[in-house]
Amino acid sequence: MLENQNIEFKTIWKDEYLKWICGMANSNGGIIYIGRDDKGNIVGVNNAIKLVKEIPNKIKDTMGIIAEVKLEEENDLLDIIVKVDSYPVPISYQGKFYLRSGSNNHEVTGSELDKFMLERVGKRWEDLPVKNATFEDLSEEAFKVFKEKAVKSGRLKADDIDIDNETLLKNLGLYDGKYLNKAAILLFGKEPNKWIIGSYIKIGFFENDDADLRYQDEIQGPLILQVDKAIELIYLKYLKALIHYEGIQRVEEYMFPQERI
Repeated sequence: MLENQNIEFKTIWKDEYLKWICGMANSNGGIIYIGRDDKGNIVGVNNAIKLVKEIPNKIKDTMGIIAEVKLEEENDLLDIIVKVDSYPVPISYQGKFYLRSGSNNHEVTGSELDKFMLERVGKRWEDLPVKNATFEDLSEEAFKVFKEKAVKSGRLKADDIDIDNETLLKNLGLYDGKYLNKAAILLFGKEPNKWIIGSYIKIGFFENDDADLRYQDEIQGPLILQVDKAIELIYLKYLKALIHYEGIQRVEEYMFPQERI
């Protein structure tokens, strides 16, 4: 057995095990022992010599990958070892994709499939281009705030931000010269929710329990501005301050300092 490999023990060979091989190829690789019980004891497998020739061809024909298949003999019993490497590209079986997770093998669908495919081609969700989005859809105020915060935090120097917005986004990897990506729209878009559903902050005040919602607000706009606006709204509307006076000066003191939040 190999360390850091998924191990499966099968008493007989079934074509459905090709799904397991697909899942291993899409995960961390693995080994299937055919002709062993659940504890790893060899019990033998019928037609072992025939299968050791057929299995590699099935794997190659159905998935286009090469697996190491060999015979092992113990106490006059034969078992088959199928070693599957991890592949950097998506591997499908009969048009479907599988992933190995722990001791389970499952078909990948929906958003999980989207994420899996992107990772395999070296991209992330936020790197995807947004068709039809232009610089007219971006907020000049968001660029101004970003530049101020970048210099104040020491991440960028004043010379670094003394450039036009297009060059800035290219330098940040948010614009490829043709398309703005999703990160650019989230961070700087005037209406990011127009392009990416759910890209806003919702704040609610609950009185007695989770069902007792008294009032709520939504913070829209560029993500860079949403954060400050949300904190400001929390202190203006949602948190109660203790009031005391220093002379004739009214002083409001909150339970949590705004800087800490």
